[in-house]
Amino acid sequence: MRRSNNQDSYASLPADSEERFATRGHLFVVADGMGAHAAGELASRMATERIAMQYFRSPSDNAVDALREAVREANAEIHRRGQQNPEFHNMGTTASSLAILPTGAVVAHVGDSRVYRLRDGVLEQLTFDHSLVWEMQASGQVHPDSVLGQSIPKNVITRSLGPNAEVAVDVEGPFEVRAGDAFLLCSDGLTGQVEDPEIGALIDCLPEGQATRVLVDLANLRGGPDNTTAIIVRVENDLLRSGETKRRPHAPPPVSRLLLGTIAACFLGALLLALADKRETMVIAVLLGIVSSAMAFFQYLTRTPDRFARPRENHSGGRGPYRRYDATATSELNDRLKGTVDALREAANEKHWEIDWSRIDELQRRSEQATEERDSKQAVRHQSEAIIETMRQLREQHNRMAGETAVDY
Repeated sequence: MRRSNNQDSYASLPADSEERFATRGHLFVVADGMGAHAAGELASRMATERIAMQYFRSPSDNAVDALREAVREANAEIHRRGQQNPEFHNMGTTASSLAILPTGAVVAHVGDSRVYRLRDGVLEQLTFDHSLVWEMQASGQVHPDSVLGQSIPKNVITRSLGPNAEVAVDVEGPFEVRAGDAFLLCSDGLTGQVEDPEIGALIDCLPEGQATRVLVDLANLRGGPDNTTAIIVRVENDLLRSGETKRRPHAPPPVSRLLLGTIAACFLGALLLALADKRETMVIAVLLGIVSSAMAFFQYLTRTPDRFARPRENHSGGRGPYRRYDATATSELNDRLKGTVDALREAANEKHWEIDWSRIDELQRRSEQATEERDSKQAVRHQSEAIIETMRQLREQHNRMAGETAVDY
């Protein structure tokens, strides 16, 4: 509501084949740019494009390593571009990436754009905000509820892509993925205006398209000081675990079968030669068996993890989830949403906006009925739909007015 251009960018790249899912999974990215003269817009766009491109082009068999390296290479490219043009000097962007793989969900992030997981009525923040307030609170020197903790600016970030040639990338996961899980990637335009329990409850009550719409609408209705971007990914079945079982090849043995066969042949030959009383030849066979056994032992000790190995439960920097919130739909949330609709109705009457209230009134009536039946989830859903419908009509009216006043050349 207060910016002339959108400095957020996003990428949504679900796998288009079983083979792609088996090797790289589904990829989602949200970036929030910073910098004057459209530098932030450029930085965020470069981040989403470069991360996606480098991730899918990476020669690495390990998807987690490929994602981490993709973010680092995006940082290097944004930094290089910023150094070339004075107008883009020190441009930067946050970047949060989610890869849903056969082995689980992995997050790579820099900055304060967040990734959440909603499961069984609990919203978990999987990322650590690289911001001044989070860093100071994590140090244990500042309590969040203290005067100092409340006075720390919440929009000062300590890490981003672009300003420096090198950047530390936090990798979280892999996190278990179950049917019914929902993941949210968003910029701080959302989290700065809508509370975490509200976010979780709205995602739980609404289909993905409506949930993203009402989250953005609420952020704007509460001031909209920043751009807001949200991606919701919902897992509808247990394809992840079954896919891992069906498509994952068998891991190669840690020791070559040929070498094991050689060892067996040497010692069996030595036994037969001993029975034939050919001691000199037997000694040679035993020595060959010992050498082959040493080679096999060395091969076993020095084998390296390959693409068939399951990722470790925690990678560098991975300590998430960092915070948990009750995402249950409540009567208090329903009342707040109703208050938003009532405020829009009052503003429309004062400013003579042309709104057809019939559909909105019907949705609010359904919400009241659900409240009487103590179905808070349905009540919140209908109030959210009332907000969406009101804002839809207002946008259409705004677009019509803009079209009527436009000058044709």
